[in-house]
Amino acid sequence: MNLVGIVRDHWPNILVPLGFVLGYYLDKRNDSKLTAFRNKSLLYKRELKPGEEATWK
Repeated sequence: MNLVGIVRDHWPNILVPLGFVLGYYLDKRNDSKLTAFRNKSLLYKRELKPGEEATWK
């Protein structure tokens, strides 16, 4: 059996986990972008006290 035949027979078994991994990666990348704006929105705009935890993670 060649590689093309295996892919043709098992494409759902390949694409579903691949889509999950890609979605997880994009979600984590988006979360890391959002942390750059933490405590800078108008709602939470204030200086943090020394040793104070961030408002959200």
